[in-house]
Amino acid sequence: MTSDARAWLYIAPAAVLLLLVGGIPLAINAYHSFFDIFSLENKFWVGGEWYVSILTSERFYDSLMRSLLFSTVVICVQFPLGLLIALSLPRGGWVRSLGLILLAVPLVVPWNMIPAIWLSLINPETGAIGQLITAFDIPFDYKFNPVHTWLLLVVMDTWHWVGLVAILACSGLAGIAPAYYQAAAIDRASRWQVFRFIELPKLTGALTMALLLRFMDSFMIYTEAFGINAGGPSGATTFLSLDLGEEIKAFNYGPAAARSVIYFAITLLIVHAFWRLLSARREDAG
Repeated sequence: MTSDARAWLYIAPAAVLLLLVGGIPLAINAYHSFFDIFSLENKFWVGGEWYVSILTSERFYDSLMRSLLFSTVVICVQFPLGLLIALSLPRGGWVRSLGLILLAVPLVVPWNMIPAIWLSLINPETGAIGQLITAFDIPFDYKFNPVHTWLLLVVMDTWHWVGLVAILACSGLAGIAPAYYQAAAIDRASRWQVFRFIELPKLTGALTMALLLRFMDSFMIYTEAFGINAGGPSGATTFLSLDLGEEIKAFNYGPAAARSVIYFAITLLIVHAFWRLLSARREDAG
């Protein structure tokens, strides 16, 4: 048996598992998207009617732009901040260990608890942040001001996920051999030069993984946005995921199935484009 054949055998269990938990449910969902479903026994074929209705809707494109904008904003905020945190931590010792533990704590908080935690924090009567806002007389109204709602969502998402970027960056930095830093010291390289020509190239793999994970998660944000303002004010935080959730809650299973297929296709296309772009840059660098 050739080495290529053995390699396929090694990944076969994961491929079968992925097919069972992902491929088959997706195929069933796609099948239901061609029906108007009243119950599992009472459904009527409508063909691509739901797809046409969604793809010709102005609301769909507005929600898509909001989702893309939110993902762009959180990536632009969290990646520099995560890198700064990773570079600020010492290379070893208990301080580094403690820092990594603290960074990991928000990652294990259940998603449905995140909005509850932050709503309690900004409460002007009982929350520490809310009391500071009141003490300094800072105007903040996340319920009726779209900018304030977006600010709260970005801060909340950054608190929840910046630790992932920092931890992955720390893992990449830990893999850099001390000889690189010794050579840089001999050449009297500046801190920026060390980061630009030694650390950043070595972090490409870790940052690529962080980028894909953060994009997919931020693009699918639902629990946090719904818990804060349920898509408000005036639809300013109505993302694609919230539109899908509304269809499901209204028992519109046919349109919801079609919307989820479109949602999946958009996510897959964007992630594929990211991967192709980053692969091309790595090849050019090589």
